[in-house]
Amino acid sequence: MDVVSDAISAVRIGQPSSNRVRIGGSWCTRLAPYEGAGFHVVLKGGCRLLTDGGAVLPLGTGDAVLLPHGAGHVLADADADGAAVERAVPFERWLDGSTPRPARPDAGEVELLCGKYRLDRSRVHPLLAELPQVVHLPSRVGSHPELRTAIDLLGREVGEQRPGSCVAVPSLLDLLLVYMIRSWMAESTTGAWPGVLGDPVAAAALRALHSDPAAPWTNDRLAAEVGVSRPTLARRFTALVGRPPMGYLTWWRLTSAATLLRDTGDPLAAIARRVGYGTPYAFSHAFNREFGTTPGRYRAAVARES
Repeated sequence: MDVVSDAISAVRIGQPSSNRVRIGGSWCTRLAPYEGAGFHVVLKGGCRLLTDGGAVLPLGTGDAVLLPHGAGHVLADADADGAAVERAVPFERWLDGSTPRPARPDAGEVELLCGKYRLDRSRVHPLLAELPQVVHLPSRVGSHPELRTAIDLLGREVGEQRPGSCVAVPSLLDLLLVYMIRSWMAESTTGAWPGVLGDPVAAAALRALHSDPAAPWTNDRLAAEVGVSRPTLARRFTALVGRPPMGYLTWWRLTSAATLLRDTGDPLAAIARRVGYGTPYAFSHAFNREFGTTPGRYRAAVARES
């Protein structure tokens, strides 16, 4: 697998959820901070997003917004004033229609696609950790065609009882997350990881480590795989990634092991082999050093929380 896919798979829990909402008139709703990532896509009309930090973001038709760290925020009609924001209705109540929505003839209809991804934040990959609180991907002619296609497909599926939608919608939501992250990477001027994955040496080394983390990697073997000298690999990789190749490998092996402990019932010996440890003892020692607990206790704690 590639780095982006692995980074998402390591933290994703359960199935994502989404709602298609049509609303007119004056409205304002608040979404509380969430242990995951949220997104909104404007399918029709326009509105505003106001973050808990005070930023105001106008949104138009076709705009997509990702809140990768689950930040609390308000969604409101384009003309909502400060008083309306103060009275924002919790999203769950607003969604089920239990709260009246005052009509205003001059306010056009807005159609939104809103959703959430459940994420385990205990082991977030640095690629995801450096995403900003709000990723705004405005609709522009010719920009990010894959993202636009995913939005169109998802908009048709959500809210309709179509054959196969129970399979199609979660898959399209996963695809949407990948495309939003890709689009941010293509446009980012501040993030480090777009540069990491654009560097031929660091990217090739990461691909090798992620493709087979259980292999008996050494700095010499990885340098030969990438086709550079060991000093060149160490210098480029460490400068861009922020830790040396073998340090990153150890972290990724144990992060992958934590995911297996959470998502499978495989015995510790099998998990140890899958992530490159010869014995359960060596695996347990390394895991305890990284996470401050044993694999068995970690698995039990995760099971209690789920």
